Amino acid sequence: MTQSLRYLTLEDRALVAVTGSEAGGFLQGLLTQDVEDLPEGGLRYGALLAPQGRLLMDLFILATADGVTLDVARDRRDDLIRRLTMYRLRAKVEIAPVGGEVAAVFGQGAPGEGWIVDPRLAELGWRGYDAVRPDTATPAARADWDAHRIALAVPDMADFGEDATYPIEANLDLLAAIDFRKGCFIGQETTSRMKRRGQIKSRMLPLSFDGPAPAPGTEVLKGELRAGVVATGVEGRALALVRLDRIEGDLTADGRPVAVTPPSWLEGAATTAP
Repeated sequence: MTQSLRYLTLEDRALVAVTGSEAGGFLQGLLTQDVEDLPEGGLRYGALLAPQGRLLMDLFILATADGVTLDVARDRRDDLIRRLTMYRLRAKVEIAPVGGEVAAVFGQGAPGEGWIVDPRLAELGWRGYDAVRPDTATPAARADWDAHRIALAVPDMADFGEDATYPIEANLDLLAAIDFRKGCFIGQETTSRMKRRGQIKSRMLPLSFDGPAPAPGTEVLKGELRAGVVATGVEGRALALVRLDRIEGDLTADGRPVAVTPPSWLEGAATTAP
């Protein structure tokens, strides 16, 4: 695990402002996260789902004085604006792309004012929006950040894709992205049913192995049986969507031995087959 405080700009993220007197109520019925009781300056993690319940995109929700700013994957920003505009109807909201830098700080230490603890998992570090780089932080490469989050089993858009994975399979229920008490949101019926009935057969879990990561899409095998598929990875570690009833025993990917090695926060119910 990284020891010193590290800093990087997340170039793959972009911002969308949703403003107006009805911004909170408008998003409340669309996103998986509670928006209406978010205090100004507060940050929460959430997602926009397809009506069938699969993930379209994850996003961070930052409350502002006149609405919210959504932090989304850069290559999904135009699609997010299009979808929100489609749902707007007569709601008194404005939806527009905005500039600004999204950055992350991780490792030991404290970054100071203007940085917000990552709402997914405190061990990830802090997130900042046009925040001042901490004097004590050293630059980090994207590979450093990916190694950090993959070791903690925290996926991003590159791992779960678009309209391919259910949010619970991507651990979003365990990463504070879904408020099951707030009422309806797009895809809520399928998501709540999976959680309520315990119909969670696969989870995104970290794999350990020697050498470079298998290519995304590589099958994870238990003997001749398909046990999962690799998402993204770095040297020695990768995330994979794996069947919970096939994570024990000898596993291979790309002809090499691999092992499912969940961090402590994912052990237990999250790695137990129904």
